[in-house]
Amino acid sequence: MGQYSFDVGRNDFQQVVIEGSRKVPVVVDFWAEWCGPCRMLKPILEKLADEYGGKFILAKVNADHNQELAAQFGVRGIPSVKAVVNGQIVDEFSGAIPEAAVRQFLERIIPSPAEELRLKAADLRAAGDTAGALQVLAEASKLDMANEDVRLDAAEILLDQGQTEEAGRLLDSLSPATRGEARAQKLVARLTFARSSDSGHDEQSLRAKIAAAPDDLPTRLELANLLIAAGRHAEGMDELLEMIRLDRSWNEEAARKTMLSVFNLLGGGPLVSEYRRKLASALN
Repeated sequence: MGQYSFDVGRNDFQQVVIEGSRKVPVVVDFWAEWCGPCRMLKPILEKLADEYGGKFILAKVNADHNQELAAQFGVRGIPSVKAVVNGQIVDEFSGAIPEAAVRQFLERIIPSPAEELRLKAADLRAAGDTAGALQVLAEASKLDMANEDVRLDAAEILLDQGQTEEAGRLLDSLSPATRGEARAQKLVARLTFARSSDSGHDEQSLRAKIAAAPDDLPTRLELANLLIAAGRHAEGMDELLEMIRLDRSWNEEAARKTMLSVFNLLGGGPLVSEYRRKLASALN
């Protein structure tokens, strides 16, 4: 048995597979002594576990001795191989496949060097070292220029720092497919509000103008953008609702469209549900 291969059963499955997969991917091989294809596949998995040197852990589960585990993981035939990452099955295959195919399977689940740097950058960011995080993300981008998640991570940090132009450059460089993803849409919405709020006017002066002229819709929109960019989403949406009540068609329905952008920014949750109802009520 190699350094990175373990015989696992019901008693240690939680620790080795579920908890272990939060550190590195765990490949679970359900096998049985009577299974000819299992005897062909298992040496390949053991060899690759040693070769990859800890980039994944091989957990070998005798399906006959651990029928409950096999049933829990949906094993219908053996060998059955499941890849577990962060406690969840992320990929799998059944039957004995050639070594080249096993390598392709492993490459799908093992983080690339760029992904490992992303994790390092996330740790640095969590520790408050945003400059260090951006530097590591720049290194990751050089390693894998096609990894757009690296650019999204960097854009998010730059937006936190108020560096809208640099964040915009990164977001503009994304492929159409990535720009359509929920995370990218949220960041684009954040960028839009950050740019819209950068007028040089403060909240107090905007509120004073509105007090003097409640139907001043451009000023209300400016205030709404400022509040939303500051994370005061409910207050900003209240201003947008008031604009809709005053003149829903103003500036090609700018208030309604801005409200939809806030929903994209927030992504969901109770606040979005509440204000979707309020928006529907204001439009009817």
